[in-house]
Amino acid sequence: MTDLQLGLLVVGVAAVAAVLVYNRVQEGKVRREAQRAFASGHADTLLGDKPPQSPAQAAPAWKPARQAEGRPGDMPDPRLDYVIDLEVGRGTLSATVLENWKPIELRFLRRALLAGGDGEGWRRVVAGDVRSLTALRAALQLVSRSGVIAEAELLEFRSAVETLAAALGARIASPEMRPALEAATELDGLCAEADIQVALHVVGGQPQVAESSGEPYQVEPRSDGVSLILDVPRTAEPSRAFEAMARAARQLAAAGGGRVVDDNGAALDERALRAIETELGAVAARLAQAGIEPGSGLALRLFS
Repeated sequence: MTDLQLGLLVVGVAAVAAVLVYNRVQEGKVRREAQRAFASGHADTLLGDKPPQSPAQAAPAWKPARQAEGRPGDMPDPRLDYVIDLEVGRGTLSATVLENWKPIELRFLRRALLAGGDGEGWRRVVAGDVRSLTALRAALQLVSRSGVIAEAELLEFRSAVETLAAALGARIASPEMRPALEAATELDGLCAEADIQVALHVVGGQPQVAESSGEPYQVEPRSDGVSLILDVPRTAEPSRAFEAMARAARQLAAAGGGRVVDDNGAALDERALRAIETELGAVAARLAQAGIEPGSGLALRLFS
């Protein structure tokens, strides 16, 4: 094989990988647009669908070096949320705060968060909390996979928190809405570009899939084999996770006499898989540069 032929082969493999990742990006954008178009405007408008749970998992080849930093929705974050500060001068029991917060929580569900401070740090305000709170942070998630929240809903939330403040005799400080929505729109653009799910399909033969848990990817059955799926922004260290997924796919194909293909049924060889891994590393780097580590608590909320 001449140098020219080798060079053309390398370029071709890279192009295939780029097209595969690009297609997944476009699918993410279409999904976000569809969710915006058909959202109902009820309290669960921004609750994105959770990735389906796999009925069967391939044997784990690698586990992330770290777990996600907390569960989605642990604490308000101004990068993602519209955060209103309340100062309760005389201190108020958590139970009283929650009683007045309940209508807001019912209206906005998981998008609404409430944290409280008692002079010794901030924690989520939950049932059974016995602290006397002197400060509160009421937050509404502005961006998710469904896109940016509507201005009318944000205004409704702020009005509801003002009612809460009046009931508690608290002083309130609300950020301006317009800059917050503009920042949310910019963040949504970044998320649309990074909202990628990569799938490898093992088709033909009889791939055997073992029941297990803890993998950074999902395995789903299909009529002619199985699909291994990686939700990139929700996965810590996506490149390594994809490497583990590709290794598992190859093992399944070899054991069952099948082959590894992409969404279009085109066979994926080692060069193509390595090229995809490189592309995913670049996506993860862009997210990290924006302060969103893939697989982190912030990423899990943002890509929900």
